[in-house]
Amino acid sequence: MRAHDDLPIRPGLLIPSGELRETASRSGGPGGQHVNKTSTRVTLRWSVAESEALTPGQRQRLLQRLAGRLTRRGQLVVHAGRFRSRARNRVLARERLAELVRDALRARRLRIPTAPSRAAHERALRAKKRRAALKRGRQRVRGENDT
Repeated sequence: MRAHDDLPIRPGLLIPSGELRETASRSGGPGGQHVNKTSTRVTLRWSVAESEALTPGQRQRLLQRLAGRLTRRGQLVVHAGRFRSRARNRVLARERLAELVRDALRARRLRIPTAPSRAAHERALRAKKRRAALKRGRQRVRGENDT
C-alpha cells in the first residue's frame, strides 16, 4: 500500500497504510466462471495491539470493546467479498474497518438511573390487581357439595 492509502478514522486519527495488511482470495457467491478464476475477496488485517497510531487510552478502549473480534495476537480482521471487483471489495473492507474502530472509540453516554413516577407505580399495581382477579376467577369454585 502507498502513503495516500492511509485510512482516516476520525479527525486526529489516521491508520498508516504500513500497519494495514491486505490479502485477496477467491470469493463465493454469484459470478459464474469469473469467481472461480479471480481473487476478488479482500481481507484486511490491522494490529490494534501493535499500532503506533493509537494513544494508550485508545488502544485500551479498542482492546476491550473489540475483544470478541480480535485474534489472539490482537489483530482486527475484516473480510469483504460482496462485489465481483477487488477494488470495490477493498473500499468496502476499509469502510468496515474504519466504522468498527470509530464505533468502538465512541464515548458511551452514562445512564442516569431514574425512579418510576407515582402514576406509573399506581398503574402497575392496578394492572397487577386486575390480573390477580382474572386468575382468581379461573379457580375451582368450592360449594356446599364439595368435600
